[in-house]
Amino acid sequence: MSDTPKFEVIDRRKMKKEEEQDSSSSHPAPAPAIEPESKPTGPHLVDTEKFEAEADSAAEAEEEEQLAQMPPPPTAEEKREQESAYEASAQRVEDLLRAQNPAMGAQPPIKFEHLVQQLYLSALMQMGAATPEGQRPRVDIIGARQSIDLLGILEEKTKGNLASNEKGMLESVLFELRMTFLELTKMISLQGVQAPPPKPEKR
Repeated sequence: MSDTPKFEVIDRRKMKKEEEQDSSSSHPAPAPAIEPESKPTGPHLVDTEKFEAEADSAAEAEEEEQLAQMPPPPTAEEKREQESAYEASAQRVEDLLRAQNPAMGAQPPIKFEHLVQQLYLSALMQMGAATPEGQRPRVDIIGARQSIDLLGILEEKTKGNLASNEKGMLESVLFELRMTFLELTKMISLQGVQAPPPKPEKR
């Protein structure tokens, strides 16, 4: 008699089928699940006009919400009182400075040219113009772009309200800053794609 153990093979598929028949007789079959519609894959056309309109609508809604959260504008009386108090406070500060430094003359009134010059100098410094000689320039390219764009907004919003000398100054400053920005971004792009220096050969 052979010592080899005998194995009995059970067809579990048959058993499973019998179990399913028993369960189906006691429980109704569930309704077939509705498969969701398959989304198309691959490239598809986009309605850019619709997309831009939705983006503009969302931006307008956000702007309206921000305006709604702002406090109401001051009344004419509140503005007059504040301007009077501000002028008096500024005059006191100037008197104190002149008392400490008698040689200092009266400060000139702030004009439109001062605003343009302030933004102009800010943009130049952000593009590294104020870097001491011998040091590596520290460039704030995003800040420079914002300063230049502020001057662009100023030009657009004051169109038709500037004297000829103010208009010419603003146009010249914008032209110079944009040219400097173009040259700077070109240099940054070239530095970004330069090949690394060759490694020294091993002897």
